[in-house]
Amino acid sequence: MKLFMDTANVDHVAEVAGWGVLDGVTTNPSLVAKEGKEFKPTVLAMCKLVPSVSAQVTATDFEGMKKQGEEYASWHKHVVVKVPMTVEGLKALHYFRSKNIRTNTTLVFSVNQAILAAKAGANIISPFIGRLDDIGEEGMDLIAEIVHAWSFYKFDTEVLVASIRHPRHVAQAAALGAHISTIPYDVFKKLPQHTLTDVGLKKFLEDWERAKKLQVV
Repeated sequence: MKLFMDTANVDHVAEVAGWGVLDGVTTNPSLVAKEGKEFKPTVLAMCKLVPSVSAQVTATDFEGMKKQGEEYASWHKHVVVKVPMTVEGLKALHYFRSKNIRTNTTLVFSVNQAILAAKAGANIISPFIGRLDDIGEEGMDLIAEIVHAWSFYKFDTEVLVASIRHPRHVAQAAALGAHISTIPYDVFKKLPQHTLTDVGLKKFLEDWERAKKLQVV
């Protein structure tokens, strides 16, 4: 499973990319606004660190998405144009596929939406599991249904699990066979951690110190 970071913070991307595990980044207007940085320089800085950076269009009509998407794609070969799951978005997905411009369909909340996006030509679809959990549904059930549906067909569209809220979501996504998880920085920081690892390392070091003292004697 590929691991992406859901952020617009270049420093955070650089930090986790340094671990040797980061495959890409997803951004959106809310994340960019939170950082208070200019959009294009932020995207370009992240493109230097990872091979896939999803940059979201803000237009809601086909012509607007087409114009923005072509501009974004011209910035860097690592840019993936992020398009909302709407009828106008489907038109844009179909157009971008014909131009070999990679796309990521955002705000997917049903299997039907996932199928439409795949048939329109999306390279990636992004079901938002955390937001489904927020309204009392089980977000991971949607991932299971989509992955199951994908097993019957030859879609070349990757399933990206978005709106991840905790490390367990990442493990569940992997167990279900999702292709990508996009993970907030604070959740990414928790992934390497385990209490038993800390306890075990502490014991190893204590034992080593005792062994060294015995060797001196």
